[in-house]
Amino acid sequence: MLKTFLLLVVLLLLSACSEKPANTLNGKKLLEQKCARCHNIDLPPTFSEDEKAPPMMAVAFHIKGFMDTSNESQRVPKAIEFVKDYVINPSESKSFCDKESMLRYGLMPSQKGLVKEDELEAITDYMFKHFTQENLTKKQADLNRLAAMPKGKRLAIKYKCLGCHRIDKNIIGPSFNSIALQHKNSKQSIRNSILNGSQNRYKESKGVRMPAFSHLSEEEVNELMKFCFSL
Repeated sequence: MLKTFLLLVVLLLLSACSEKPANTLNGKKLLEQKCARCHNIDLPPTFSEDEKAPPMMAVAFHIKGFMDTSNESQRVPKAIEFVKDYVINPSESKSFCDKESMLRYGLMPSQKGLVKEDELEAITDYMFKHFTQENLTKKQADLNRLAAMPKGKRLAIKYKCLGCHRIDKNIIGPSFNSIALQHKNSKQSIRNSILNGSQNRYKESKGVRMPAFSHLSEEEVNELMKFCFSL
């Protein structure tokens, strides 16, 4: 009985050891490191006249759309396998590019020796999960929402001002309303605080120092001040 039990334990241990370890590579970082030199990886993408390769979103949409499958659940897995093969062994016969794109960008050079198989697995998995119609629609809605905002508010979001300030509520720093009220007769003091930082100017901050944003342009500082006083 004891021998049988020990045998089962050994078999379980051997089985656990033989299992393939989970892929813990960061597909997003690998995409940035391995692909962004040639492909634009923004969502939605930006285009330029001198781009070396089509934007990654276009690549993902194009390849996924050309997969020949009667089972929709296999579309992405087949697309992943196609990319993994094509990146190492590219050829015009395999490519889904139209003639105009092939003339513009040329055939992708083989990445053999530049990217490992497990790295390609992580990159393609992230690629087809990130570059989707659902994510594109959401991102475009966010961009439209930002475009409708006053420029100063967009800058406040861009530089994460709202992480410490709210319009009418004190959190880590004073509210924008409190700042505008205190500096209504001295706008230059707000400019100095933005560019040079400040500390102990507001009791609401409880000694927390505001960092300097000296890298902001004059126009950006003016827009932030305009937004603050508009409230």
